[in-house]
Amino acid sequence: MENAFSDRINDVPKSFIREILKVTIDASIISFAGGLPNRKFFPVKALQKAAFDVFEEAGNEILQYSNSEGYLGLRQFISDRYRQRDGLDIPVEDILITTGSQQGLDLLGKTFLNEGDDLIIEEPGYLGAIQAFAMYRPRFHPVAVSEGGMDTSQLSQVLGERQPKLLYTVTNFQNPSGISYSDANRRAVADQIRGSSCLIIQDDPYGDLRFSGERKVSFKRIVPENTVLLGSFSKTVAPALRLGWMVAPPPIMDKLVIAKQAADLHSDYLAQRILHRYLCDNDIDAHIATIIAQYGKQKEAMISAIKDYFPAAVQFTNPEGGMFLWITLPEGMSSMTLFEAAIKKKVAFVPGTPFYVDRKDSNTLRLNFSCSDEPTIVEGIRRLGASIKELF
Repeated sequence: MENAFSDRINDVPKSFIREILKVTIDASIISFAGGLPNRKFFPVKALQKAAFDVFEEAGNEILQYSNSEGYLGLRQFISDRYRQRDGLDIPVEDILITTGSQQGLDLLGKTFLNEGDDLIIEEPGYLGAIQAFAMYRPRFHPVAVSEGGMDTSQLSQVLGERQPKLLYTVTNFQNPSGISYSDANRRAVADQIRGSSCLIIQDDPYGDLRFSGERKVSFKRIVPENTVLLGSFSKTVAPALRLGWMVAPPPIMDKLVIAKQAADLHSDYLAQRILHRYLCDNDIDAHIATIIAQYGKQKEAMISAIKDYFPAAVQFTNPEGGMFLWITLPEGMSSMTLFEAAIKKKVAFVPGTPFYVDRKDSNTLRLNFSCSDEPTIVEGIRRLGASIKELF
């Protein structure tokens, strides 16, 4: 049977996080592994009312097939929000509703990548993007990111030696590291890309979850002709809706729509209509403000506990928003070995290895702070700190 599978699917690894989550089903395990929003803030009653109202007013219509681009009202809401929030004038024709922003990655891979094509990925980078693009068998070129953003000297070297089609970025509160590109770094990256055939994919699932600092400029404003935007309602409303979007200029959008039609005809129309009704009837910014206030406290609780319980040699990021911290252990320590030790103490995290395209082990790891309350965070970090100290 093994010979029956395509080379493409055999080359793509399982999602490391999905495999870890199987281990954390045990209720006694404190898990910092998943990238999960806090279920306490799902707007259950408001979505329930929106669903009731939509069924009452348009029941027969909302259960029918729909167009591939997505519900016009929802696309208009997204367009208006870009204008109000970022000062970007994005027509609804440039917006495609997707089944989560993860589908956007798949559609971009399908549309642009032939086997062996060059693709720039952040290091460390979002493992969901690595998995999605790996399906199309590109040649990955990792470029390091740190507190200020992308290493522009490494980027320059790749651009000088190769002709990458895509540059994938999570510029705000990056998954996994939590870092954000500074405005200066974004402009420096844009300067290198401008005039080339390389397309910047700016994936922004966490951009609204800002606790401190100022909102940063979008690549769409700096280098619009080379930019595709991805967005999602998973972190601000509810992930089960599986609704995200893409923004692309017309020549690219035409091809993306064809790829979308071949994949699923259209995203869940019922979910689109319920979500749109919810967004029209409720103050999404007030809802997000509630989430931000709590996530900010949870992040501070985690950082305070790290200072109390981790050895001083352990480094950590301090993001201005999002859902993750990135931990760097002393050189030579294995996060995979630490994971095995930590599970025995009933605490889980994601070792850094799957966030790289060419490593079998690393001294880094990702911690999620959004899905646990503050006392649980403190206890989990205490357990993890004890595990680290045992390996010193």
